Amino acid sequence: MLAVTMVTIDCEDPKALAEFWTQALQTEVVADLEGYLVLGGSPALALQQVEDPTPGKNRLHMDLSGGVRTEEVARLVELGAEVVRNHDVEGFAWTVLQDPAGNEFCVSDPHGEND
Repeated sequence: MLAVTMVTIDCEDPKALAEFWTQALQTEVVADLEGYLVLGGSPALALQQVEDPTPGKNRLHMDLSGGVRTEEVARLVELGAEVVRNHDVEGFAWTVLQDPAGNEFCVSDPHGEND
């Protein structure tokens, strides 16, 4: 059976972006393969250097959860993320953010708990 073991983000400067993601996810770089960094975790997060990142909205993004959403969003903004928008539907809320390279990701309340 297949399983997700790593998610890779294309970016122009993996080392600069690693500064944000290692702090955001409270992890560290576990492999530096010259333009391809792997951060610890499960699944692992990789940052891959590309000359021409895909323009426009991500076709795939990460959903993060844990802790109090508003506190986590504030912490991530302090690290360099930018809030894009907030969503609140019956029984579920989340915030869409962009990392310093413009990649979108979400931080949500645990399912069934609005903050």
